[in-house]
Amino acid sequence: MELRHLRYFVALANSLNFTRAAQRVHVTQSTLSHQIRQLEDEIGKPLFDRIGKRVSLTEAGDAFLGYASRALQEVDQGLGELKSAESPMSGAVRVAATHTFNLNIIPECVGQFLARNPTVRLSVEELAADAIVTGLTSGQFDLGVAYRPVLPLGLRFEPLFNEELMLVVNSRHPLAGRKRIRMIELHREPLALLPPTFSTRRMLNECFAAAGAEPMVCAELNTLPALLGVALRTPIGTIAAASAVPAGLDVVLVPMESPTPMRTPGLLMRADQTQTRAIRAFAALLRQTSARHGRKIDSRPRATAQTPP
Repeated sequence: MELRHLRYFVALANSLNFTRAAQRVHVTQSTLSHQIRQLEDEIGKPLFDRIGKRVSLTEAGDAFLGYASRALQEVDQGLGELKSAESPMSGAVRVAATHTFNLNIIPECVGQFLARNPTVRLSVEELAADAIVTGLTSGQFDLGVAYRPVLPLGLRFEPLFNEELMLVVNSRHPLAGRKRIRMIELHREPLALLPPTFSTRRMLNECFAAAGAEPMVCAELNTLPALLGVALRTPIGTIAAASAVPAGLDVVLVPMESPTPMRTPGLLMRADQTQTRAIRAFAALLRQTSARHGRKIDSRPRATAQTPP
């Protein structure tokens, strides 16, 4: 069965006249009749009753018409989408992202996207995951990039990759020489962490509880640079992903286990949202860029001490 068979069938079913149907699909009447016969032979049932000059749909033809019409509509819509892809994009894309993504992935995506689509207006706001959820729900944003938050109805989360969190201490810290550390060993250990309003902190609390550990949370700061600054200057450690630690910072990353804290960053969007071509294009670029960064993160050394120049 070929696409032209469906087009000829729908044209004849809508007009019930071979002459008008042949004119509509720009073929001769004999060609149309031959193609309809081919379709009926392949299906194994007559689709039309032909009584003299009168044409009517059979029961099988009437049942098949809806499916054939929908199939052609989908194909024509897809062809239209491909043709429109050749024209420049326009419109706006509104993105909200957490701080970690704004360090590397978002700037890379913004640069590539605007180089390809200079007529699209792109806006990015840096927010906590809960604020991103609120903004998406209210229609303030088109896309969100965050670690898996608690989702209300109407939003969906698309995982991008898994990211391991590590203990971060300065090179003079007593734990700096460790290759790995169990989370129970951080019981009563002084740490600076994100506040409990962050999904990452809530996940860490669950991991500590599973290990039976209660670290001594000396400070709560709501930005990663501030947390890393504390770890760099004091005997207080913090917990972060390798991707969030700038190269050249004199800190050591110590992998944790039993359990290993893992967080899953991903795309957030409204389930009922009709996405424009520009939104789909930026989301696709985020997926591609995140996949590359995810592999880089996995391949980085698990524990390094670097001294700034």
